[in-house]
Amino acid sequence: MRLPWSRIRALSAAAALALAATVLGAAPATAAPTPTASSASAASSTVTSGWNDYSCRPSAAHPRPVVLVHGTMGNATDNWLLIAPYLKNRGYCVFSFDYGQVKGIPVMYGLAPAAEGVDKLKTFVDRVLTATGTDKVDLVAHSQGSMIARGYMKFEGGAPKVNALVAIAPNNQGTTLVGLTKLMDAVPGARGLITMTLPGLTDQAIGSDFLKRLNEGGDTLPGIKYTIITTKYDEIVTPHSGNYLTGPGDIHNVQLQDLCPVDASMHITVAFDRLAAHEIANALDPANASRTTCASVVLD
Repeated sequence: MRLPWSRIRALSAAAALALAATVLGAAPATAAPTPTASSASAASSTVTSGWNDYSCRPSAAHPRPVVLVHGTMGNATDNWLLIAPYLKNRGYCVFSFDYGQVKGIPVMYGLAPAAEGVDKLKTFVDRVLTATGTDKVDLVAHSQGSMIARGYMKFEGGAPKVNALVAIAPNNQGTTLVGLTKLMDAVPGARGLITMTLPGLTDQAIGSDFLKRLNEGGDTLPGIKYTIITTKYDEIVTPHSGNYLTGPGDIHNVQLQDLCPVDASMHITVAFDRLAAHEIANALDPANASRTTCASVVLD
């Protein structure tokens, strides 16, 4: 599979438009509909690679379905154009969903309150478990998706239903967004306006109420295998340490440039990085893991 650079450019343009929406103001956040059989079918019809197939049954080799949790300004399709087919082609049952829709902003999601995303993930995981006849999933998350996944496990009793969380460029400790959060606080009323219109953004800032609750008592939960995949060129989660998890338990923090020094992935493009995909596959199937190197870019 070739790296979809045209789609990456489109996502970058979408991010710019969303930031413009932040400045100009947007409609208040509204809850999106809960996933249903018809909405799942509609999502599947737009995906030709075979993921979101509710007739899929996990194999003995890959006994758990994989649920993908997109990042801010992403969606269930665009965010996973590389990783979903990559995992599907390896025999996984793969599912993705949308969360964080805001009225008046199409396609770019993850902008509503993070707590709403947590609720939607709970509903979606239950649907996937019922459809596949399994009792646990593996979660693969990008950016804000890691916050949503961890919130589901901590606040909604999801931990017993999760075997592993694999997070790429996650925002686990909060971000300054290259100092823009300081600028936001310097402009009277700016934080309040953004919180009112696009709360999914301010929920990710260092010191937000959501992150305080999420990290209170420790970053991890017992029984979960955590893999954190980062890039030193992350321009969204700043400082870079905001990616990582610490504490007891099974935690593997990895930086892609330690595996391949010439990897140039940034926050959005890391979701289309073959090294990241290879590390995800290793994390989901550690018994058959192979070393990730620069050559992994061209391995299928």
